[in-house]
Amino acid sequence: MEQGRTHPILLAAGVAVLLFSLLGAAALTGILPIGNTKPAGPAAIAQSGATQSDAVPRGGSIAQSAPVAPAKPAPGRGIFSAPCPNCGVVDAIQPVEVKGRTSGLGAVAGGVAGGLLGNQFGRGTTRSVLTVGGAAGGAFAGDAIEGQMKKHTSWRITVRLEDGSVRTLSQETQPPYAVGDRVRIVNGTSIERA
Repeated sequence: MEQGRTHPILLAAGVAVLLFSLLGAAALTGILPIGNTKPAGPAAIAQSGATQSDAVPRGGSIAQSAPVAPAKPAPGRGIFSAPCPNCGVVDAIQPVEVKGRTSGLGAVAGGVAGGLLGNQFGRGTTRSVLTVGGAAGGAFAGDAIEGQMKKHTSWRITVRLEDGSVRTLSQETQPPYAVGDRVRIVNGTSIERA
């Protein structure tokens, strides 16, 4: 066997490792779509607009039910209460995943690990190419992994104010109120029960 040539199996293994790391990084960062379904809650079913009349079985009939009315705001506080321009009713509460901020440490660690792994394959120019490719792929994957490790859930609350306008606010903790509750927006940034 010749000493100057890299064996094709080693080249194929290096390319496979590189592609695998790039696909993993793409899946982690959201570039590559993944199947992630969650069971639908009552709010999601109500938002879809589906009614029982849409799901009539073939050759059969179902009992008709009255249409469901949307949630209405609670009655006013009285005839003599002062108007509250920042009061309203919670229209929707949605959890939102927020990607974490990366410090660059994951990219550095991934780049070093990828470079070391890429350097294990090939000779000469091939080794250099695999080292650079492994370092780039490792840095990308390391940054993506760090971002996924630091992600958190934020809550988006939509409030329909008494004047008919809609405000959406975000908060880091799960809100202690539900859809339909009467609330007041304080300083434009936080929400409390009214």
